[in-house]
Amino acid sequence: MYISRVEIDTNNRQKLRDLYHLGAYHNWVENCFPNELKKKVRLRHLWRIDELNGKKYLLVLSEEKPKLDKLERYGLANTAETKDYDHFLSSLNQGKKYRFKLTANPSYRITDAKTGKSKVVPHITVLQQTKWLLDRSEKYGFDLVKSEDDEETYEMNITSRDWPRLRRKGNKIVKLSRVTFEGLLEIKDLQQFKQAMVTGIGREKAFGMGLLTVIPME
Repeated sequence: MYISRVEIDTNNRQKLRDLYHLGAYHNWVENCFPNELKKKVRLRHLWRIDELNGKKYLLVLSEEKPKLDKLERYGLANTAETKDYDHFLSSLNQGKKYRFKLTANPSYRITDAKTGKSKVVPHITVLQQTKWLLDRSEKYGFDLVKSEDDEETYEMNITSRDWPRLRRKGNKIVKLSRVTFEGLLEIKDLQQFKQAMVTGIGREKAFGMGLLTVIPME
């Protein structure tokens, strides 16, 4: 696995005009792997948009190395970089606490009792979105760390919530719920946790959701 990053050129209006919906970011990521496109092999690439010190970055997790010139298509020149991720994954330890960041699409499926048709709807409130993550933590091999001062709360915050646009087939524009969680977690099942890190959490993974990253606590 490889983790790659490039600073998005936010001062270039033409580039930003092209990136007006999540599908454009998806195409940007896919085109970074021309060999896969040539072989018509579609491997999953997790990605998200990060903001750090006033700068925006595209972060990509992939099985193969991306072409850095393709990664810089909408980025600043000479800011693309790729690192081996397997070494970091092998350094993770069960029972250890880590700082984490997850951008996800908290949602659930409902079924119409009369028609039998189902649809996916987003969780709206902070409480609902927090519960969504709590309910899935065991499945993905981790626990959220509880606050030392209050056993009813967790060392976790929702740091961003927005509704980016996505152009569906037929040029239909929809908005997706995008929520970023940051905080502390403890690994409970190492294999399940690693699987979550490389395959993602929740829906809309092709459109910048689901990528979980961690850093060791100092």
